Amino acid sequence: MIKKDKRYIYTLAFFYSIVIVIVVSIPAFFYISVEKKSYLQMQKQQLAHYAYSVEKTIYDFSRTNEHIFNFPRSLLYDSFLYDDQGKLLFSTDVKEYRLEDFNKQAENIISKKIILNKNRLHAKYLVVIKHISYQEIYTKATIAALFLGAVVFFLTLFFIQISFRPLERVNRYLNTFFNDAMHELKTPLGVMQLNLEFLRQESPSKPLRRLFSSMQNMILIYDDIEYHLKHEHVEYRSEDIDVSHFLLERVEVFEDLAKAKNIIFTKKIGVNLHFRINRIELQRIIDNTLSNAVKYSKKNRHVIISLEKQNENLHMSVQDEGIGIQDTKQIFERYHREDTIQGGFGIGLSIVKHICDKYGIIINVVSSPKKGSTFSYTFPHKPS
Repeated sequence: MIKKDKRYIYTLAFFYSIVIVIVVSIPAFFYISVEKKSYLQMQKQQLAHYAYSVEKTIYDFSRTNEHIFNFPRSLLYDSFLYDDQGKLLFSTDVKEYRLEDFNKQAENIISKKIILNKNRLHAKYLVVIKHISYQEIYTKATIAALFLGAVVFFLTLFFIQISFRPLERVNRYLNTFFNDAMHELKTPLGVMQLNLEFLRQESPSKPLRRLFSSMQNMILIYDDIEYHLKHEHVEYRSEDIDVSHFLLERVEVFEDLAKAKNIIFTKKIGVNLHFRINRIELQRIIDNTLSNAVKYSKKNRHVIISLEKQNENLHMSVQDEGIGIQDTKQIFERYHREDTIQGGFGIGLSIVKHICDKYGIIINVVSSPKKGSTFSYTFPHKPS
């Protein structure tokens, strides 16, 4: 399975996990709200129980003759005693609170205020407080959500991989079939091309020229399919190429195709213009562009091929007088064909787009229906 397929599976599993966690988070929100209320109620009951125990201790002291009162202390609760004027008499907290402060409901503090009967401490009010936190509830909810997300992710990943196995097997068989088929076709295509070139030189004729043109189209399709099958597995290394010379060679190859439709190539190709790119990939750009220009042009028309230097960049363009393009945005999508009558597999321009993206080559297509199209390529200058 190729890396792109694995990325797709992991992305799909992650997406499903996120969706399920989001769906589950809706009832979880209400559960947390109920849990918080339950926790708060329980804390208030415990606080009240402790406050009443402190109150009892004060009354018990008042009924004795002891001179020292040992105020109950707790790590969980803080206690305050106030007189009838609201003046603080005693506190177990380093922070001082006014009596009226407890009339306001704080977010993280609960309190219990008791009005005391007459006692030896001369206290009128007993206030017991506790600092509370919902962090434990939030932590549990977060751990549960992460655990659920992880379980869903791995289960989804497991089932997706199982469901993809038959497709993966079929894909592997297809790749093997196409690779074997391409290998078997390469030799006879080469033999046919050599023999047709020899016959064309010995006795040039219109039927032979047509046969040779058809052969060139077959080779172009073969080269596109071969690149399409291999580009994700084969490293195409760059080299410094004389684009001027290379373009002239490819134009010469396509002149036979052009002659079959009486199309004239007008060449405006500057000399000694170089760019660092893989030779096979540059050929895919040029061949597909020239092939489309000839294929979609009407008979007895012109195709202008230019290569020049513009602001340190190389600029190549192929202008035809063909049928034009309805939607220039879709032509680079894989398997898209502007005209199904002309045939082809719809992968040529998608290959061109892939190669241009790889090397930072900017493509510009200008087209007018029934008037023609211009494909322009700007090869960026790269300092050596």
